[in-house]
Amino acid sequence: MIGNDIVDLDLARKESNWKRKGFLDKIFSKHEQYLILNNSNPELMVWNLWSRKEAAYKIYNRETGTSGYFPWRLQCHYDDEISGTVSIDGFVFYTQTYITDFYIYSIAVSKMDFFSKIKPLDSLENIKKENGIPYILDTFSNAITPVSITHHGHFQRVIALDQ
Repeated sequence: MIGNDIVDLDLARKESNWKRKGFLDKIFSKHEQYLILNNSNPELMVWNLWSRKEAAYKIYNRETGTSGYFPWRLQCHYDDEISGTVSIDGFVFYTQTYITDFYIYSIAVSKMDFFSKIKPLDSLENIKKENGIPYILDTFSNAITPVSITHHGHFQRVIALDQ
């Protein structure tokens, strides 16, 4: 399975005060807070970890049917600014993160080899949703292709998992 998340850094600066009292405690573990507060750019680390959690949550939601707001349960294991894992309830999801001056974009997969099977989609055409979970149905073969959609501010990414 796949999941993705993008953070428009300009919009995040305007809408989210990550320095306000209690913000970090609601979202991040003590270890994640240590990574944030000891980073040369703590703001980027906040959104890096957040986007990984959100991307992983999309897979967790798809695989378990569990939805809700529990970012503190999604634990980031940070290798470097690009790669790591996110774990929750015995699940482990692998992440790749891309950082630009304008956005942070993370992709999560349930198996490492899925990174090579991800294909970007240019539009939302032919995408259906069941219980809020997007997919593409091949009407010829009845094969279902998992899709993940993310948008924030000026940015949107849509990806599918070729099987």
